[in-house]
Amino acid sequence: MPRSLWPWTAVLVLLAAMAAFPSLFTGADPDAADLEAVLRPPGAEHWLGTDQNGRDLYARIVYGARPSLLIGTGAVLLALVAGVAVGVAAAQLGRIADQVLSRSLDVILSVPGLLLVFLVVAVLGPGSGSAAVGLAVVSVPGFARVARAEVIRLRAAQYVEAAHGFGWSRAQVVARHVLPNAAGPVLALATVSLGAMIVASSSLSFVGLGPRPPTAEWGAMLADSRELLALAWWPGVFPGIAITVAVLAVTLVGQHLNRRVERRLP
Repeated sequence: MPRSLWPWTAVLVLLAAMAAFPSLFTGADPDAADLEAVLRPPGAEHWLGTDQNGRDLYARIVYGARPSLLIGTGAVLLALVAGVAVGVAAAQLGRIADQVLSRSLDVILSVPGLLLVFLVVAVLGPGSGSAAVGLAVVSVPGFARVARAEVIRLRAAQYVEAAHGFGWSRAQVVARHVLPNAAGPVLALATVSLGAMIVASSSLSFVGLGPRPPTAEWGAMLADSRELLALAWWPGVFPGIAITVAVLAVTLVGQHLNRRVERRLP
């Protein structure tokens, strides 16, 4: 890995630690309101200032890492599992199954992504889980197409033909040879997609379709700061910086992994 990426890798590790163990980074309660400390600027007592309810912004950003990252990560994982399953089925179950599944993916792609996410959230109700499911549905076609292309490429490989010659079933060949060798491009796509999912999940929270108040979440914090910009800049700037840094770190590291995978492909 290039030395220039080590700081971004460290940022990813730090964000993961904040999401997993927020209490290690702050002892403040992110939901504790203090009406005597409303909109205090950054200082020694409150490093990043306070919001309109007197809540510590640093604590809310730390605790907001978990829902902000979990929605995006959950969406990518759901899309990866469903997309790989659809892609493998399309490549392995014959021409009819391939046509049916491919046309189904085209239908999903024909619907504007944001509208489809809104539809899923409207059916399931606002919340972190429904936001992740909605984003996953939009992302499934991309993973399915990559998985299908890799399976079609690999099934003509000599070691796959040899495995069939030894009497292995199709399921055994897929599980032991095709999927492990197809994992690289799919995982690279997942890493690159994670940055977009973090932005999308923050956007959903911004319009009120993410975690419910008073849960700390970066997109929701941005939404709450809209009417405060004339009075205080810090409630909107620091959550925006958190989102930007997280997306940059994920995207840059993901692009590096993607380039390494592409160089290894025959």
